Amino acid sequence: MSDMFSVKGYGAIITGGASGIGLAFAEALAEGGARVAILDLDSNSLNLQVNRLSAKGFDVRGRELDVTNRKEIDQAFAHIAAEFGKVDVVFANAGIDPGIGFSNPDGTRSQEGAIENYEDERWDRNIDVNLNGVFATIRAAARHMKGSGGGSIVVTTSVAAYLNEGMVGAAYMAAKAGAAHLARNAALELAHFNIRVNAIAPGFIVTNIGGGWLKQPQIQKSIGDMIPIGRIGSADDLKGLALFLASQASSYITGAQIPIDGGGSLGMRRT
Repeated sequence: MSDMFSVKGYGAIITGGASGIGLAFAEALAEGGARVAILDLDSNSLNLQVNRLSAKGFDVRGRELDVTNRKEIDQAFAHIAAEFGKVDVVFANAGIDPGIGFSNPDGTRSQEGAIENYEDERWDRNIDVNLNGVFATIRAAARHMKGSGGGSIVVTTSVAAYLNEGMVGAAYMAAKAGAAHLARNAALELAHFNIRVNAIAPGFIVTNIGGGWLKQPQIQKSIGDMIPIGRIGSADDLKGLALFLASQASSYITGAQIPIDGGGSLGMRRT
């Protein structure tokens, strides 16, 4: 069983890997013996985390990258593939804040998030990072995996990909739904080449997204009381699923979108 879940010696690339969920992915694979390349736009966090993980003896390196720059993505993948010899696992994880939706937390209507007031720049930026960035990452991964016997691509979507939520910005929900369907279509196309494509759909997870509002104890308790499992999630809760989808333990799974939300998408409990 340990061999089935092993990623030892794998070459892994993680976008948006310097914090939050992406960092949890990087830690899980590095601790499992993979060679990990973290790509992130935040150079300060990138250097901090690469140095921290390297000091623990893990094989980790970093590269500053904007996933909206497709030329940068192609160059980064080419460089890392040459360094590793092959790319076995890619996490298309980079994403940005969903922004406010048409509803405020107190149930009142938000004029800023209303569809008739939605700003073009806000829409375009969200689609560019959360959807176009995923496309560019999957494309780059496929180019390298096709010639090396296959691999595993994992896309970070969200429960917002299939649930309606008034407090979440429309662009984010559209982008995540698009990324989920893109992952399924890529899975169908690339299965012939032994490339698996799956998605992880987190629910409420404590990260820096949204200005880190989920880090507030009162918010955590309020939301946690409604989640069936009884608490809000942490990035560490995603490590097991990440390792499963990266390893041969999931060799017969492709095109799946797996929610990891404490049961929240089943329905919120009442307390």
